[in-house]
Amino acid sequence: MEDDLVKKILANPNYQKLLKARTAYGWYFTLLVMVVYYGFILLIAFNKELLSTRFGDGVMTLGMPIGLFVIAFTVIITGIYVRRANGEFDDLTEKLKAEVLK
Repeated sequence: MEDDLVKKILANPNYQKLLKARTAYGWYFTLLVMVVYYGFILLIAFNKELLSTRFGDGVMTLGMPIGLFVIAFTVIITGIYVRRANGEFDDLTEKLKAEVLK
C-alpha cells in the first residue's frame, strides 16, 4: 500500500510543481541571506574604517544601522517565506492530498 501511495505522489504534477517551487524559493532565499551575511562579515574584515564612520557629533557609527539591517533583513525574509509557505505551498499540499487519497 505504501509503495503505491509513494508512486502516486511522485507521479502527481502538483507534487512536481510543489517540489520545484519550494526548492527554487529555498535556494533563492539562501543565496540572498548568504550575500547579506557574508557581505557584512567581509565589510567588517576589510573595511573597518567605513563601519566606524560616525554620524554627526554622536556615538552612532555606520556599522550600527548596517548591523540592524542584517537582523531586520533576516526577520523580513523569514516572514516572506512563512507567508508563501502558509499560502501557496500549503494549497499545493492540500491539492496533492486530495488527488492522491481519492
